[in-house]
Amino acid sequence: MTLSGPSSDAAAPPRPVRVLIVDDSAIIRALIERILKTDPHITVCGFARNGQETLEALNACDPDIVVLDIEMPVMDGITALPRILEKKPKVKVLICSTLSDRGAAISIKALGLGAADCLLKPSSPTAISATGEFHQDLLRLVRHIGGAAIAAARAQADPHPPSPAPTPRADALPSRRTPAARPTPAPRPMPTRARRPKVLAIGCSTGGPAALGQILPTLKGLTVPIVVTQHMPKAFIRILAEHLATSSGMPCTEAGAGMSLEPGRAYFAPGGLHMGFTSGARGAAPAISLSDSPPENFCKPAVDPMLRGLLEVYGGPAILVAILTGMGEDGAKGCRAVADAGGRILVQDEATSVVWGMPGAVARAGLAHAILPLQEIAPAIRVACGGSQA
Repeated sequence: MTLSGPSSDAAAPPRPVRVLIVDDSAIIRALIERILKTDPHITVCGFARNGQETLEALNACDPDIVVLDIEMPVMDGITALPRILEKKPKVKVLICSTLSDRGAAISIKALGLGAADCLLKPSSPTAISATGEFHQDLLRLVRHIGGAAIAAARAQADPHPPSPAPTPRADALPSRRTPAARPTPAPRPMPTRARRPKVLAIGCSTGGPAALGQILPTLKGLTVPIVVTQHMPKAFIRILAEHLATSSGMPCTEAGAGMSLEPGRAYFAPGGLHMGFTSGARGAAPAISLSDSPPENFCKPAVDPMLRGLLEVYGGPAILVAILTGMGEDGAKGCRAVADAGGRILVQDEATSVVWGMPGAVARAGLAHAILPLQEIAPAIRVACGGSQA
């Protein structure tokens, strides 16, 4: 769910990505096929008109990724999604949803059920044909997500995985390499004068809503505020925050200009705006500022300006960053600035990421103090903030 950027920003997958297109409209299926055929690294392996036909086609088609409509007769996409993942656990699902409150709410539900990402679908075949942004986003998402699925499957089948990275110092947060991870530099030693952070920053994109849904319940009652940049369209952020507040029990809200940062609350950068911060007057808590400046890394909101804003207000040693699953390299520049200033960086490992773009960029640059499976990130955050892992 990022703004449009070059569709060539992903390395070519080792073989063409196999795509199953699911939509009850023959015209929409044909239009999506036409777009996908423009990329030589993508092949359409089949079509289905509803969820039931999708389940029947999975074995014969053997897709890497399913492009799934939501509203269909016989069996809708929400009903089909968990059944698809149960039948083919390695397949990735890209939801195509219309931009509306109902479409956004259903898409958030789908992400919670295991969909890799959601793509906003124009409201008519004519709009689909005419919208270059939809073309670019569809190609990039299919290539990234499908390519990641292929790479993960190959790594799992490889009997000779890469050797693990050297074990970091005992005073560093724990790090664990997995067979699916690419060779990366060893984690950085922890800052010599590491102190308890005063703020937690989280950046994520593809796969982020599900990852947040897993870690936020464990962070309930955290003694610092949490600021989140999740790449998503404007209509989705408010609904995502509401959904996570209900599912996690943690207060979550779409950020507004002037909001004071309170411990134990999560603030989400609104779609279409970058989130920054201002110092509180006379000892008051820092407050949120919002900017309509140009996209960074093809993203708006973007992680880099959020991290720059935190540095200006808190200083490096007071910042703890967690970069979760996502496409692209947004956050890498900001993490370098935070790490160089004495802050701490955690990244999600490749094996548990839907796409190891954002966390991989930070890890490969040698900026991470720990590379962790998703299930270990929340406990590491709690320890860093002076609490127990539970």
